[in-house]
Amino acid sequence: MSTVELDDIVVNYRRQGSGPPVVLLHGLAEDHRSWDAVAAHLGEFTVYAVDLRGHGRTTPGQGAGTLSQLSDDLAAFLSAETGPAAVVGYSLGGTIGLKAASASPTLIGHLIVVATSSVVGGAAADFFEGRIAQLEAHDADGFAAGLRDDTARQIVTEADIDAVTSRRRDAVGYGHGYINAARAMVGIRSEPLNPLLAQIEIPVDVIGASGDVFCPRRASDIIVESVDDCRYHEVAGAGHLLSVDQPDSYGKLLAQLLGERGLP
Repeated sequence: MSTVELDDIVVNYRRQGSGPPVVLLHGLAEDHRSWDAVAAHLGEFTVYAVDLRGHGRTTPGQGAGTLSQLSDDLAAFLSAETGPAAVVGYSLGGTIGLKAASASPTLIGHLIVVATSSVVGGAAADFFEGRIAQLEAHDADGFAAGLRDDTARQIVTEADIDAVTSRRRDAVGYGHGYINAARAMVGIRSEPLNPLLAQIEIPVDVIGASGDVFCPRRASDIIVESVDDCRYHEVAGAGHLLSVDQPDSYGKLLAQLLGERGLP
């Protein structure tokens, strides 16, 4: 593992492999470990699996609760550690990638967003607000029970729900990063990314999952229809947590797409 100090945070990340740089951004209640089985298929690239602000072993700093701050974190990491790179963002990580691609286009040569939405509806905003309230009230048991239920709904295969939930709970830690990122997602309710999508000039690939009830096909279609150079792909037999349901199919697809697009 490696660390780099960027502005008000110390970013924890794992670097492996050799070849063109690829930065992996995890989802809410995840950390770099969520990419383990997927990254095994990316041996032709130098892979940087990053812990986002306040997740895993990255410090929370002064969280602003905005997607702009998380996007700035990504731009700072790219500038300091990789230079122009391909970026793969899952769920929360995908929204960060979309924001950064519209704001710092020279740093991202190719963007892949996975199980990602550019807008948050009322029900999703209420969900995030509820989880924030549990953490702020120090309701550890309530949050853990809710996280287990959330995890079970994101998986469609036979998986060890308790083991996956335990890893995710560890990634949340004291909850500062979760609260910060959840607030950023709530912010997309009033300020969706949709108006920014047409400004993205780099190649974008969108990956959906056939059984994803959290981020259905329509969410992917909005991105594909709005970004000029954009393609859609789907992983069969997977729910929102593709890395748990279909890590091999998911990893092979990423390797294929990264190989096709490369860096300009």
